[in-house]
Amino acid sequence: MTTTATPGTTTATPATTAATKTTTAATPAEAPGPAPGRAPVPVLWLALLATPVAAAANAPVLILPDMAASLGVGTSTAAWLVAAFAWAMAVSIPLLAGLLRRRGLAPVLRLSTALLLGGTLLVAASPWLPGTLLGRAAQAAGGAGLVAAAMSLAGSARRMGVISAGFGMLGASGPLLGAQLSHTVSWRLSLSVSLVSLLAVPAVSRYATAPAASAAAPQVRFDARGAALLTVLATALVLLPHAPAVALGSAAVAAALLALHVRRRPDGFVPAALVRSPLFVGSALLALALSTSYFTLLFAVPRLLGDRAGWDVTAAGTGQLVALLTGSALSWLLAAGSARMGRTAVRTVLVATGTLAAVLAVFASWGPLLLMATLGGVFGATGANAVLSMQAASSVPDPQRPTAIGLFTLCYQLGGAFGPAIATALVLGA
Repeated sequence: MTTTATPGTTTATPATTAATKTTTAATPAEAPGPAPGRAPVPVLWLALLATPVAAAANAPVLILPDMAASLGVGTSTAAWLVAAFAWAMAVSIPLLAGLLRRRGLAPVLRLSTALLLGGTLLVAASPWLPGTLLGRAAQAAGGAGLVAAAMSLAGSARRMGVISAGFGMLGASGPLLGAQLSHTVSWRLSLSVSLVSLLAVPAVSRYATAPAASAAAPQVRFDARGAALLTVLATALVLLPHAPAVALGSAAVAAALLALHVRRRPDGFVPAALVRSPLFVGSALLALALSTSYFTLLFAVPRLLGDRAGWDVTAAGTGQLVALLTGSALSWLLAAGSARMGRTAVRTVLVATGTLAAVLAVFASWGPLLLMATLGGVFGATGANAVLSMQAASSVPDPQRPTAIGLFTLCYQLGGAFGPAIATALVLGA
């Protein structure tokens, strides 16, 4: 799923100029980053901090029957372990990005570590589905905080590209890794691979220490109502494929109430500057579209390879894994060259690649062309996550960048909820 899925800039824009001018009035503690006199966090530490959650999100894909049998439930019921993880990732990233903005890096790392450890203990020990569901949700929330921290510390599209490419690669490898760990040791170990992220926490804490809060800076009261309304809206959107009528009505009500709240509290949990920024809104919506397309292809192409090209399950799975790894690696090249290409050229490449991938999936019947659709889908999605997140963050002052990245990543994560449902309706359910 993320799937499961948040600052520097790639090009100089009026938004970034405005951000520079207004940053001096912000609370220093709200802008996490390297401490004075320290080098930026090495990007490999950031990748290690953020990317194992992608493998953990996809680890159950091939072992759901084993998990269901162990817990004494049906496979369809055990699939809620995947949905719970995706939901917790989606709603937790903006919440923990808000904590990062208000309190700095150290509290986020501590809370995320506690959630990840506590959730893993529940997954390892609980013999019942409810306890395991709670553990998976806690694991996802902890992973979301580490993702928010890593993305906020990336600082450039090139460094963000390393993190995003790592997401794609580990996400692609997650099902196979989960199956191997399950068959060798236990399915519970398969669901605990995100613990590897904790190896990076001490290093990131050493390199990136948020400045102390300024006594002269005003302390803004936490916007609990805005956070609650955003959580309800995100939850309704995640559940949209499973209960369309109820989820759509709930999402409409939550969106209307959130819009009214933003007008009353323009500096709250969802800043009005973000909602009104064409750069942020355009970046987030394009990322949502490309993410939805990618996750649709991820689930649909293996079936299409069998139906149209006559490939067996092993050949289809191996071919798709190679395509996903290749597309994820190529997306880093786009991120690395995005500063020279310019915003319009990058978006043109992303839109063209995503469109071509969808067209190939609809019309191609030759196996390699269907794999090219998968490659194009993951290239577009991971490239968008790397480059567009930096563009979205550049639309606001520095103190609000963690919030911008959190909300951007929420939009990207929603593709992990919509894509599989679309694939099921169009291909898997046929």
